[in-house]
Amino acid sequence: MAKKFIDIMDTTFRDGFQSVFGARVLMNDFLPAVSAAKEAGINHFEFGGGARFQSLYFYLNEDAFTMMDKFREAAGKDANLQTLSRGVNTVTLDTGSRELIDMHAKLFAKHGTTTIRNFDALNDVKNLEYSAQRIKHHGLKHEVVVTMMDLPPNCVGAHDAEFYEKCLREILDSGIEFDSVCFKDASGTSSPEKVYQTIKMARRLLGDNVHLRLHTHETAGVSIACYLAALEAGADGIDLAASPVSGGTSQPDILTMLHAVKGKDYDLGGLEVDKILKYEDVLHDCLKDYFMPPEATQVSPLIPFSPMPGGALTANTQMMRDNNILDKFPAVIKAMREVVEKGGYGTSVTPVSQFYFQQAFNNVMFGPWKKIAEGYGKMVLGYFGKTPVTPSADIVELAAKQLNLEPTTAPAIDIADQDETKSIAYTKAILEKEGIEATEENIFIAAACKEKGIAYLKGEGKVMVRKNSDTIKPATKSGSNQFSVTVNGHNYNVEVADGFDNFTLKSITPAKESSQPKDEPKAVSSTGASNEITATMSAGVFKILVNIGDSVKAGQTVVILEAMKMEIPIEAGCDGEVEEILISQGQTVEDGQLLVKLK
Repeated sequence: MAKKFIDIMDTTFRDGFQSVFGARVLMNDFLPAVSAAKEAGINHFEFGGGARFQSLYFYLNEDAFTMMDKFREAAGKDANLQTLSRGVNTVTLDTGSRELIDMHAKLFAKHGTTTIRNFDALNDVKNLEYSAQRIKHHGLKHEVVVTMMDLPPNCVGAHDAEFYEKCLREILDSGIEFDSVCFKDASGTSSPEKVYQTIKMARRLLGDNVHLRLHTHETAGVSIACYLAALEAGADGIDLAASPVSGGTSQPDILTMLHAVKGKDYDLGGLEVDKILKYEDVLHDCLKDYFMPPEATQVSPLIPFSPMPGGALTANTQMMRDNNILDKFPAVIKAMREVVEKGGYGTSVTPVSQFYFQQAFNNVMFGPWKKIAEGYGKMVLGYFGKTPVTPSADIVELAAKQLNLEPTTAPAIDIADQDETKSIAYTKAILEKEGIEATEENIFIAAACKEKGIAYLKGEGKVMVRKNSDTIKPATKSGSNQFSVTVNGHNYNVEVADGFDNFTLKSITPAKESSQPKDEPKAVSSTGASNEITATMSAGVFKILVNIGDSVKAGQTVVILEAMKMEIPIEAGCDGEVEEILISQGQTVEDGQLLVKLK
C-alpha cells in the first residue's frame, strides 16, 4: 500500500525569516537558497505577504513586488508560491477599504503569487468574505483559515474544538469560495489532543476531497507532536522550514519532521534527506553573517500562558533592541497574560498579537492600563470586527474614554470604506504632491506603509539589518588610551596600553548607567512646567511638528516618537516659543534625551 502523500510548504523565506530575523533578510542574500530548495525538490513555498511586505520598506529599503518577481524566477514557473493575507487587513496592521483589498489581490496575482492564505485574527467571517471574493476574482487559489491558540489558564468560551467547529461552519454557511482549508496556530500553543480533535472534526465536515492542513510553530515545544496528531486525524499538508530558520520561534525543521515520520505511512512531499541537507548547507552559507537572536532558537514554557507568535516575538525583540529596551521584554511577556484575558480572546496572530504586545508594553512602561494602545483599544471597541467573547467592560470603558471613540458593531470593511484616508484617490493625491508616479504598485505601497512607504518611494529608505559585524559598535575615544565600547547593547569603558604595532588590554569595566531609574514609569503627555521637552522613552523620531520660532501651548504635541509600531506623542509642558530643535526625523533618541527647547 502506497504511503499517503503529504504536501509540504517551505515557510523558510516568509515565516522563517519573520520568526527568526523579524523579517529583515535582504533579497540578494537569500535568492541562491531558493534555487537550492528547488533543486532539492521543493515546489511549494511561502514567499511573501504578512510582515514580509511592510518590513521590506520599513527595514530593508527593498521593494516587495520586485522581490516576488525575482523569487518566481528562481523558483520556476510551476512552483506554488503562497502569500499570507490578514483578511480585511491584507498585509497591514489596519483595516483596508474595498478598493485596497481588491488592489492587494490584483497586484499579488500580477507579481507571481499562486495561492493566498487568508485569515482573520478574530475568526470573524465577515472579515474574510470580500477578500476571498477578490482573491478568486483575480485568478488566485484561496486558502481559507481558522486561527488557533490556547487560552491562559481558567479562561473559557473560545479556542477549543467546539469553537473551531463553529468557525468552520460559519465559513461554509457564508458561501466563501475556497480551494483549501488551513488551521493556523501562530503561537504554537495548541495541545496535540486539541489539534487531533479539531482536524478530525474538519475532515468530517469537509469530506475527503478538500485539502486540509495545519500550520504551527515550535515556540511552545509541541509542534512535532501537533503535526503527528494532525496527520493521524487526516491532514493533507503541513508547513516546515529549513535550518537555520527552523525550530525555536519558527516551524519545525524539514529534516526533523522527516525523522519523526520514519516507519509511518506518510510521504512528506517526496523529499529526500540528502537533498535537503545540501539545501540547508546553502541556506546556512547565505545567512552566515546575520545575527541570530538567542530568543529565536529557544522553546519557551511561558508562551502557553502569554501566547506570543514566533513571528511577532522576534519582530518585537528586534524593535526593542533598536530602542535599547530589550531588558523590558520578560516583563512585557508576563503582562501579556492579563491583556489576553481582558481583550476578548482574539487569536494571537497579526495584527491582534501586535495589539496584545503593544498593550502589555504600555502596561509595563507607563503603569497598568494607564495608556490604552490604539490598536488594542479599537479591537475591544469593535473596530476590527467581533471578538470571540465580549471584552472586559472596564477595559472597553477605558478604551472609549482614552481614544474618544464609541463601541461599534458595524462591519470593519464598511468603517474602512467611510474613511477618506483609505481611498485610492487620497493616496494618489499624496503621491502627486510628492512628485511620485501614481502606479498601482506605488499607490499600494504608500497606502500600506504610510510615511515609511513614501520615504522609500522618495529614495529616503534606510537599511536596518542586524548582522554579526554590527553587534560591536565602533569605539569612541574618550582619552589618549581610553575608549567607550558598546557590545550587544551594553556599554564598557576600555583602557589599553600602546605597543609597537598593536594594543595591550589593560582593563574593561562596565560603564555607569544613567542616573535616571529605568523602571520608573514616566508620563507620556507632559514634561511638567519645564521649557525643555524630553523623550519619554527610547524610540525613533517619527515626526517633528514644530519649527524654530513657532509659538506652542502647554499640552500641544510637538514631536511624535515611534516605538514598537506605535506613535508616542510628546507634548509641551508649558507655553513658549521654540528656541532649539535638537533632533532630526528618523533619529533614534534615548529615554530622557532633550528634543526641543522653548524660551
